[in-house]
Amino acid sequence: MNDTNPVARNTANAPVEAALTPPVDVIEDAAGITLYADLPGVPKEKLSLHVEADTLTIEGEVALPTPEGMEATHVEVTLPRYRRVFTLSKELDAGKVGAEFAHGVLKLRIPKAEHAQPRRIQVAVG
Repeated sequence: MNDTNPVARNTANAPVEAALTPPVDVIEDAAGITLYADLPGVPKEKLSLHVEADTLTIEGEVALPTPEGMEATHVEVTLPRYRRVFTLSKELDAGKVGAEFAHGVLKLRIPKAEHAQPRRIQVAVG
């Protein structure tokens, strides 16, 4: 799996809107990979996941409301969205991606394709 440039160009060759790059932990085991992406301030309804061919895209819009009658005096999160793009290995089954989202953390489970799974070979006696 390769991480690609988050501010790339889309298929129409127009620049993609600038976005924050969320930190992502990737854990691999014999059955597949699990990704944990930190997306603080993103509500579930503003989270978008796409798999197209061998490309996984994670996008989320930050929704941090300012209380009425108040304004921020200092702002460190200046971009209102997260975006991260990964190229998936052919060993992974992109059609079976599972996703969970809780407390600003996205958990994606991508199993290995059947042809890439470890298997036991029976040895015949003869």
